[in-house]
Amino acid sequence: MRILRSVVEMQREAERLRLAGRTIGFVPTMGYLHAGHMSLVEHAKSATDVVILSIFVNPTQFGPSEDFAKYPRDFDKDRALAERAGVEILFHPANDEMYGNGFGTYVEEQASSRILEGMIRPGHFRGVTTVVAKLFNICKPHVAVFGQKDVQQAFIVKKMVRDLNLDVSVLVAPIARETDGLAMSSRNVYLTKQERSEAIALFQSLTMAQEKIKMGEQNAVRLRQEMESLIRSKGSPTIDYIAFVDPESFQEIDTVTGSTVLVAVAARYGTTRLIDNVLVEVR
Repeated sequence: MRILRSVVEMQREAERLRLAGRTIGFVPTMGYLHAGHMSLVEHAKSATDVVILSIFVNPTQFGPSEDFAKYPRDFDKDRALAERAGVEILFHPANDEMYGNGFGTYVEEQASSRILEGMIRPGHFRGVTTVVAKLFNICKPHVAVFGQKDVQQAFIVKKMVRDLNLDVSVLVAPIARETDGLAMSSRNVYLTKQERSEAIALFQSLTMAQEKIKMGEQNAVRLRQEMESLIRSKGSPTIDYIAFVDPESFQEIDTVTGSTVLVAVAARYGTTRLIDNVLVEVR
């Protein structure tokens, strides 16, 4: 596995691979890799000839009161995991390599980025779309793989690709979960033992909503109340939102109709913020 840190060097290597006729799969990450990231690598490997994985803790997607400085980092462990997973190139740039002096150009989606995560974290998605657009231009992938856990991010990235006619296919891989259902996340390391045991209520509430929808429940307001009640019966998190969303438009709904519905939840256990979701086939 090669480790590249220069934007120019990465661009040249990506161009060399393309000219050699090799298809490039790309997995963008912020590091502190776990089994969920490795599942994204496996999806990329199954669809392409060579996999590039980036590790870059992107400062522009963190708000002023968020955890950029303490976001977990362990490059030596990440390097070993990536190599073991079959990553051929690890792109690991420094902040000033990605955002040089005088940087002032941003990419911003202006509809779906304003609700749910966008409302709780103003400016977050502007940072995401900007860095992803830059990484696409640097790594030049044919296929990029994102995780379903960050479902709003995946939707917005796919919309950016369509709107800007970017020459890349975006695949969305299923959520990787712990044995008790908790969605894998680099931030899970922040949870205390008690918070960790309480946090599985998020997935339990999603599973309950899924079962009720499949049995014919259509009232999203009532489902939301039942989910909140279940979560609070297991602990005392701060619930940022429980949302029912049309997966085609990413607009919230109060009545479950159509063939599929996305159910999403975000909550804070202590200082740790967790998100999770399920995509329910209504019929």
